[in-house]
Amino acid sequence: MQRWFFLEDPDNDLRRRRLGVEDAGSERGDEEAKYRLWLFRVRAPDLKPGETVCVTGSVNELGQWDPDRCVPLDQEEESEVWFKEINVPDKQEIRYRYCVCVVIESGLQVIVRSWETNLETRIIDPGAKAVGTDVEPCTYGDLDVTTRIDRGWITKETIVQFKFFKAPVLWRPRYKNRYAFIKVTPLNLTRYHINSPTSVAEALEESLSTDNQDTLETPKFAFTEVASLYEHNGDTFQPQPQFGKQLKDGDALVFQCTVLFPSNIAFLIDLYIYSSKAGDGEPPYHAGFCYLLPSTLHSSLGSAVLPVTSTKHRPLGQIELEYLVIRPSSNFKCDTEITYARYWKNTWCGLDVGHRGSGSSFKMETQNCAEVRENTLASLKTAIEHGADFVEFDVQLSRDLVPIIYHDFHVCIAMKRKKQLEENDMLELPLKELTLEQLRLLKVYHLTEGKSKNPRFFDEDLEEHQPFPTLLQLLEVLDPHVGFNIEIKWTMQLDDGSYELKDPIDMNVYVDTVLEVVLKHAGNRKIIFSSFNPDVCTMLRLKQNKYPIMFLTIGESNKYPRYHDPRCFKIEAAVHHAVMTELLGINVHTEDILRDPSQVKLATNAGLIIFCWGDDNADKATIKYLKELGLHGIIYDKIDEYSMKEVKESIFLVEARESQKELIRLAVANSEIEPASPSTKERILDVERARPFIDISTATSLKSLESRLSDYQNKE
Repeated sequence: MQRWFFLEDPDNDLRRRRLGVEDAGSERGDEEAKYRLWLFRVRAPDLKPGETVCVTGSVNELGQWDPDRCVPLDQEEESEVWFKEINVPDKQEIRYRYCVCVVIESGLQVIVRSWETNLETRIIDPGAKAVGTDVEPCTYGDLDVTTRIDRGWITKETIVQFKFFKAPVLWRPRYKNRYAFIKVTPLNLTRYHINSPTSVAEALEESLSTDNQDTLETPKFAFTEVASLYEHNGDTFQPQPQFGKQLKDGDALVFQCTVLFPSNIAFLIDLYIYSSKAGDGEPPYHAGFCYLLPSTLHSSLGSAVLPVTSTKHRPLGQIELEYLVIRPSSNFKCDTEITYARYWKNTWCGLDVGHRGSGSSFKMETQNCAEVRENTLASLKTAIEHGADFVEFDVQLSRDLVPIIYHDFHVCIAMKRKKQLEENDMLELPLKELTLEQLRLLKVYHLTEGKSKNPRFFDEDLEEHQPFPTLLQLLEVLDPHVGFNIEIKWTMQLDDGSYELKDPIDMNVYVDTVLEVVLKHAGNRKIIFSSFNPDVCTMLRLKQNKYPIMFLTIGESNKYPRYHDPRCFKIEAAVHHAVMTELLGINVHTEDILRDPSQVKLATNAGLIIFCWGDDNADKATIKYLKELGLHGIIYDKIDEYSMKEVKESIFLVEARESQKELIRLAVANSEIEPASPSTKERILDVERARPFIDISTATSLKSLESRLSDYQNKE
């Protein structure tokens, strides 16, 4: 089974041969290269069965940050301490981290369960002396008096989430007013010919026989965790108890199963109920069960109603669930070198965020609209010129899978290219049905223009004012010192059962396509992802490990209809979802904050970053009040009108400039100490020597830095 898994990936054989060549070269050694033996030793308590502590780092001997090539450590006998002596290059700074992994095949396939995510890595200085086992080992996750350990991200494994928003319906009177405990167990079907029409049914029937209790095996490397939406103490997903987790009215349970082969996995859902006369320590009895077969998980997300059978094979009731399948992407790969997923400076507070650039431009009340078309290069540039720290914009996919910037799910197409519109001139179409070329060639109107028959913009000849710029354009053209708040648009189900958009693109394809563009082209830009859909937030969190995610929520509102998902009902629910999924924070509707300002502390006390959005923000006094409440970012329209900054610059540009000054100071001081070579007429910036003294989060080009150094020297 294990060997078959690796043969299934054609890259693995090539990687094995390459790894063998590298190892052989390392053993032969370069005559000029020098190595020293270094003891890596760390204390890691509370590991789960099958988990191993590994080290990953900046040199080839530590895998060059590739999680698949991390080095497993050995466990000291009857101890929480893990260690290994490794030959590493001498006279060289080496950076490294520890991670907890399930090692499937060392050097090739690894599942990262958790890893150290401090912004600064551990460092072996060139002149540092090796320590022995007599020195107390470091503690996993602890670095410079701070502790940061985060869940890993998916590489080759698949995560299947089951969401139970409603209690099971059980028909027997004895179960009335009794809460069931739910347990989800993955089961392996690979020993059967699952393509046969009857084989799965036969397998399940055989599994119920008392003579064949081990017919369906728990798959290797699979594990299941569970989290409650309301009944928790700030914890993330935890291993499910022996008899599952209780689901009460008004609560919601989310089970998270990690498996390698979802197409070969069935899921057993057991229901346990405690007797009304049960004493302390008495276990519950097994009330019933149901199976969910892999054929049910035919898309990235969906729902199912499963019949519950009693242990005596009689109909007992039914259980309703929603599922989410998160698959690994083959288009990009993340490493362990750095992460900003939950990094936030204390000085980043009260940031100004331009809503769709310079603001919404298609509100029904035209007097409150921005005068530049929203979500265009021109709108975003205007916000940047007026000091926006972040610009917020909406990303969707065209039919040919190009990430484009647009807010609404539908557009109006004019039947003729003319300025005067009549009722029969407009055709409303889903944006997802049109390619990028079609969107740019056709005369496209906003929905409000189509309804009012009153076009607002006549700027076809102005390139930067055109709708539908691509995400790649924004990353390449806009000032890199301004952050991006990228909202991933995805359809939501309303409380009345309707959807904002029917039959969307597959969610895994959708998210992978956007992430690929960002991970390949974002450079050092500060980026935050956000979405109103909690499943999109979960998928963004588990598919990559570099950028932070914020959960957008309406909460309790009189202005917008309520969504179906209970994670969207209240700010409290949004906080719990963000905590259990390890998101950076939440982005809430200002209406709900103004109704109850204490909810800001609800988020910050949970360690979350909190932004806000909404029409209420179009007021200087409100913006000031929200900043005084402690919100980290305010998203608002017309930043050119409502911004109260004296200097119209992004906070990240200011930080970059300060870092440049520090680099220049260090470089000049260095040049005054060390005499220049006789053949050198100019001072040369020793960037590598200065780098350890600067804030590594700044985004500054070396070309710009050298230019400023030259200016500094000319003044001398």
